[in-house]
Amino acid sequence: MYLPNGSIERHKARLIVLGNKQNYGIDYVETFAPVVKLTTVRALLVVAAIDDWQVSQMDVKNAFLHGDLDENVYMKFSNGYQGPSLPISIQAAPTSPLKVCKLQKSLYGLKQAPRQCDSNTITNTKKSLSSTFHMKDLGPLIYFLRIEVDRSSHGIFLSQFKYTIDLLEEYKMLSSKPLKLPLDPNIKLTLTSGDPLPYIPGYQQLIGKLIYLTLTRLDISFVVYTLNQFMHQPTTVHMQAAKRVLRYLKSNSSQGILFAFNSKAKLIAYCDSDWAGCPMSRKSTTGFCILLGNSAISWKSKKQVVVARSSTEDEYRAMVLTTCEVLWLIQLLRDLGISQTDPTLLLCDNKGALSIVANLVQHERTSI
Repeated sequence: MYLPNGSIERHKARLIVLGNKQNYGIDYVETFAPVVKLTTVRALLVVAAIDDWQVSQMDVKNAFLHGDLDENVYMKFSNGYQGPSLPISIQAAPTSPLKVCKLQKSLYGLKQAPRQCDSNTITNTKKSLSSTFHMKDLGPLIYFLRIEVDRSSHGIFLSQFKYTIDLLEEYKMLSSKPLKLPLDPNIKLTLTSGDPLPYIPGYQQLIGKLIYLTLTRLDISFVVYTLNQFMHQPTTVHMQAAKRVLRYLKSNSSQGILFAFNSKAKLIAYCDSDWAGCPMSRKSTTGFCILLGNSAISWKSKKQVVVARSSTEDEYRAMVLTTCEVLWLIQLLRDLGISQTDPTLLLCDNKGALSIVANLVQHERTSI
């Protein structure tokens, strides 16, 4: 494990099952892990900033391994281990019985393990957690998921400064000339622009790392989403555009988001759309940003699934997508004990779309 300055805090060793030997439909059913949505984390931190809460972090040692298994899962012993075992014949194994151990709890590498985490302990306090698990109190929240958290008199500031510097160093862009814009506004990226890259995974790895950077950098969301469309067939032009994003990050590597103190817990949503902005499919791209008080907690740039026949239609679809996110956030805030008394403001700059929302009779006059 690493500290925020990049130094090693401690070394960890794990016993991991060779889970890729399991057969779908026989050895496991569900494979996805319950991972928290980062919008939830941002919303929680904004609530903490508004109410001036103290934020601490704790590490649950081996919490992943506390879930009971619903199936019989057997594992071969590691090389060199001698101990009690249960002889059992396994299908597709040699005719002679194998020495194996029966797992009573989840283990890293199992397809079942991600679904076996104890969700009931999430709502417990530190004291009750410590009575159940071996906990390590990490003190005030400073660094988690490669995100740096700084608390000041203005609020809680989130940034990925070290992550950005490591990214620039990895791609040898620390000495490059910084740029003020992440994307050249005069260039329209297409599938046929440039020559095919000889090594596609290199481009895919770079875009994946930039996607993670959008957790705190909403200013690059649109360009990263645009470059993400060419992951399957990148060209030299696409790689050049991705390197331009790195040069832009060089100019403001410490930028992040501030969750301000003393603001009102009220949602405000902004949405916009560019009509037929994609030169390949002529689909529109929706962009929205939702604020809780004075702090941005959710943002997205996404291409619409259909081709809009007018700017009113594509702006209206943008409002629909934003409304879905607002409704989810309202329910999330209710779970956190915050109920809005005032309606959420949804701001849009298209009079036609606003007219449809205000008077549903206008639907008959459109093609939506």
